[in-house]
Amino acid sequence: MSRALLLLLIDALIPGTLGGMTATESASRTARERARTELTREIKEEARRQLAAHGAQGLSLRAVARELGMVSSALYRYFPSRDELLTALIIDAYDALAAAAETASAGPPDARGRWRAACGAVRDWARAHPHEYALIYGSPVPGYQAPQATVASAVRVARVLGGLLAGASTARDGAGPPLPPVLGEQATTVAEAIAPGVPGPVIVRGLIAWTQLFGMISFELFGQFVGSLDPADEFFGYTVEQMADFAGIT
Repeated sequence: MSRALLLLLIDALIPGTLGGMTATESASRTARERARTELTREIKEEARRQLAAHGAQGLSLRAVARELGMVSSALYRYFPSRDELLTALIIDAYDALAAAAETASAGPPDARGRWRAACGAVRDWARAHPHEYALIYGSPVPGYQAPQATVASAVRVARVLGGLLAGASTARDGAGPPLPPVLGEQATTVAEAIAPGVPGPVIVRGLIAWTQLFGMISFELFGQFVGSLDPADEFFGYTVEQMADFAGIT
């Protein structure tokens, strides 16, 4: 019997309870919750293996169930559709990337050092998890529309940038041409989400640098630097410094 099937049996055989619970009932519910949590984790791990082998378009609930020794109808109790499983993987990927960037940027005492650390952490995570990076920053999955549930995790990554820009706003507030009206409105909306109070021009300069960062990482991961800037270590380090200058992060 596979481990996944054993966890499924535990989840199915331990009944839920309503109203007040005895100590035994509480322990049973805890065991059931643990089994569900562990099986959910195993389902997502197998799904990530399929991402690596077949890409997001090839992700199949039936194939995941087969590899775990489950019937597909049992897996549907955890993820009723492929899209719900994709959403869970996307949220996990955003959260993992954000955690890496947040942890790295919390270390250095100066803004420039935090910027370098955050950029390096994003790149390191992407290189260690290329298929999950492709899921959130690569080509859209045909037929899949990311739900609102993914937004909070996606914004976590951008808030690392927002924290750095908050310290850059005073020095660079008046630099650069005025923003076109629509872009100014967009910048205000972005600022409210990631860095309240930071002026629009500072937000836009930061976003230019931030999108350059992810574009550079994507070029590296997807083989666009082969034969030119491969290995990309020195180019990456040089560009990170140039982007910091442009964004006013000193």
